[in-house]
Amino acid sequence: MKKEFVIGVTGASGVIYARRLLEVLCDRATVHIVVSDTARQIAGIEGVDLTGFDAIYAENENLAADIASGSFRYDGMAIVPCSMKTLAAVSNGLADNLIARAADVCLKERRPLLLLLREMPLSRVHLRNMLAADEAGATVMVASPPFYQRPATIDDLVDMVVARVLDHLGVEHALGSRWSGYDA
Repeated sequence: MKKEFVIGVTGASGVIYARRLLEVLCDRATVHIVVSDTARQIAGIEGVDLTGFDAIYAENENLAADIASGSFRYDGMAIVPCSMKTLAAVSNGLADNLIARAADVCLKERRPLLLLLREMPLSRVHLRNMLAADEAGATVMVASPPFYQRPATIDDLVDMVVARVLDHLGVEHALGSRWSGYDA
């Protein structure tokens, strides 16, 4: 049976991560996409197009969408990138839009929820919200690519981060190479 995921895209820099995740995931699973208004603006600024995927698009204001209900079955959710505003909403149970509500559903139904943060430096408020999200059951990830694979392009860096997201969603992929140890 084909897996089904929700991908939220919020207003943080790094929309390229969402685009790459969608390129890979839409070929392997049924994907629901929700893009916040601010994410659309940032996508335009960063020159990233999030349209045209073989996916189910929903508006962030539509709290009556199927993915807003715990009775609607899906395998997990990733918010890529996850803004600090969305982190705050998720970590405090403020489900005032579809992305936050679907994340709330993941937590209450004990489904995987990945939050790919792209911000620095982090304030104490951010750190507390990250801890609260983790304690609630989310997996907090930071868009911080490794360099041991000697990336040559920005695409290499993006793929290494997206590979980790896919790993945590349980989706097979061939992005990047895996660490095989250091032979000194």
